[in-house]
Amino acid sequence: MLKAMAITDLDDTALMMRCARGEAAAFRVLAGRLHPPMLRLAVRILNDRAEAEDALQAALVKLWQNAARFEAERAGVGAWFRRIVVNACLDRRRSLKPVASLDAVAEAAAEDADPHAAAEAADRDKRVNAAVADLLPRQRAAIALFYGDGATMAEIAAILDTTPKAVEGLLARARAELAQRLTTDTKE
Repeated sequence: MLKAMAITDLDDTALMMRCARGEAAAFRVLAGRLHPPMLRLAVRILNDRAEAEDALQAALVKLWQNAARFEAERAGVGAWFRRIVVNACLDRRRSLKPVASLDAVAEAAAEDADPHAAAEAADRDKRVNAAVADLLPRQRAAIALFYGDGATMAEIAAILDTTPKAVEGLLARARAELAQRLTTDTKE
């Protein structure tokens, strides 16, 4: 006798196919799997957890609405959804005004036993985050995907709808800009 497979045992592609048929339970399971890594990505791109959560929510709505457009032979669910998340973050970033956030600095200081080391780490993180926040949106997304997610040039190119060579250029310009800003910051 064959035992029915639980919905939680299905792989992402099978869940996506069920989402395309309008199965809300499949969407809940898939969203639960995709949420943690994609929230981390969105936070790295937007540098604000609340904004990242909003962008991710918008991306999940797009996933549900466009599930029928998913083509398993072109990309995996994770890569396909990552592109949706990055685009939602870039859209959100265009509409945001820069706001300084001290939450991360306060959390780092509270967790560290050595106040001097914590202050130095918080200062360094603040400078790096500020420098990354000032990058152009596509450069910031490329940096977040490459260094934060460990995505390959080809994956980043697919997500940003460009070529791997163009991604290399984005990363090179972003690195140069970061080096200049961080070097200038330390001289002041």
